[in-house]
Amino acid sequence: MKVCFATSHTFSQPGGVKNHILELSREFKKRGIEVKIIVPRRNKEENYGPEVVLLGKSLPFYSGGSQGDICFTLNPKEIQEIMEREKFDVVHFHNFIIPLAWQILNRSKSVNVLTFHSNTEALPFLRFLLPPFSYFLNKLNGVIGVAPLTLNYFPHFKGKKKLIPNGINLKEFNPDNPIIEKYKDGKINLLFVGRIEERKGLIYLLQAFKIIKEKHENVRLIVVGDGPLKKECQNYVSKNKLEDIVFEGQKLGKETASYFNTCDIYVSPAPFGESFGIVLLEAMASKKPAVGFANKGYYELLKGTEGEKFLVEPKNIELLAQKIEDLIIDGDLRIKMGEWGLKHADKYSWEKVADQILDFYKRLV
Repeated sequence: MKVCFATSHTFSQPGGVKNHILELSREFKKRGIEVKIIVPRRNKEENYGPEVVLLGKSLPFYSGGSQGDICFTLNPKEIQEIMEREKFDVVHFHNFIIPLAWQILNRSKSVNVLTFHSNTEALPFLRFLLPPFSYFLNKLNGVIGVAPLTLNYFPHFKGKKKLIPNGINLKEFNPDNPIIEKYKDGKINLLFVGRIEERKGLIYLLQAFKIIKEKHENVRLIVVGDGPLKKECQNYVSKNKLEDIVFEGQKLGKETASYFNTCDIYVSPAPFGESFGIVLLEAMASKKPAVGFANKGYYELLKGTEGEKFLVEPKNIELLAQKIEDLIIDGDLRIKMGEWGLKHADKYSWEKVADQILDFYKRLV
C-alpha cells in the first residue's frame, strides 16, 4: 500500500497536526507501508528529506486566538505530475484548508480520506460554512473525526464516517524519562506546555498561581513554550511581583518529555478551541495528574472518567486554583491520579490508532 498524507499546515513550526502525521507515518512504515507527505512551503530553506514533498505556499494568519495557515499553489500542473508519478492508493488529508486541499482533491484518483482535527468554535464563519461545504466534498470516500465534536461538522457528508482519536508516542512520553535535576529541590512543580497565545490561556494559570502562592510558598510554575503573548504574561508576573515562575522557552521531543517527568502537576488552562487534548495524554503517559479547563475537546476526552473531576469551568480562576491546591495538599491523590492517567493513556498508543485507521482504509477500498 502507498499512502499520501496531505496537509495545509506548515511543517516549519511545531503543531499537533504535524506531530500526528509524523507519528502515523512512522507507525505505517513499521508495517511496510510506503508513505509520502505533502505540505506547503513557508520558508525557502525548508527541506525535510525525500519523503516530504513541498507543494505550494503557506501564509500565516492569526484568528480565533491562534495562528493558522492560508495555502495555495499557482502551479496546479505540479499536483497532476505528483499524482501521476506516485500513484497513491490512499490520499489522506489532515484538515481541509482551501484552496490547496481542494486543488489536490480534484486531481486525486485515489481513495480519499479526511481527518478533521479542528474545533472551530473560535471561528464562527467556519461553523456556518462547513455544513454546506460538506456537500461539495463528494470526492472524499471517508471522514475521520478525532473527537465527536469534529464529526458533527459534516452532517451532509454521504460517505463513511469514523471516530478515531489522536495517538500518543508512549516510547517518548513515559515515567522512565530523565528528570531535570535543577528543579528537584523539594518544591512542588506545576507545568504549562504550549504556545503562549490566547487559545492556550496561560494568563489564567498565572492568575490562579497568584492565588495559590498566597497560601503555599513551596510551589513553582515552569512554563515551556513561546508565542505572541509571552511578553504580556511576563509583564503580569513582574507587575504582581510573582516569584518561582520560570519561562523556559520552546522545547521539542525528549526535552519536553523530561519536563513532564519533572513536574508534580500538569495544568492546561486552554479556555476554548481544543478538539482533543494531546497535552493531557502526554502528562498522563508521564504518570502525572492533569488539571485544566473543561473546554469541549478536553471534556469529551475525559468525560465519565476520573480525570473529569479535575476539569473546571473555563476561565474560572478560583476553581482552577482550588483543583491545583487539592493536589498540592494531598500527595496520595497526586500518586493515585498519576497511576490512573498512565493506565488511561495506554488506550491511545499509536499502534492502536494505526490499527483503526488501516481498518477504515480497508472498508473504503
